[in-house]
Amino acid sequence: MEQHTGQVATEASGLHARVETVLEQIRPYVQQDGGDLELVDIVDGIVQIRLAGSCVGCMHSMMTLQAGVERMLKEQVPEIKAVEAAPF
Repeated sequence: MEQHTGQVATEASGLHARVETVLEQIRPYVQQDGGDLELVDIVDGIVQIRLAGSCVGCMHSMMTLQAGVERMLKEQVPEIKAVEAAPF
């Protein structure tokens, strides 16, 4: 049982690393507009991202998450089902 738990943890950390790699590609564009993205968690294939800086309260932030971040993550990390904004 312990080996299985370790395998699950390794898979989860690998998934986090792959998602973070994609976010690193996106982050400079978001930062250009004074915002930022923070990976909070991944639960059942749903990536939870906290928006920061000028993204907070921006009317375009949900469009950025759905059209930009979610699309890129799904393309590069097939296990991802969706992206949602994490509460503050």
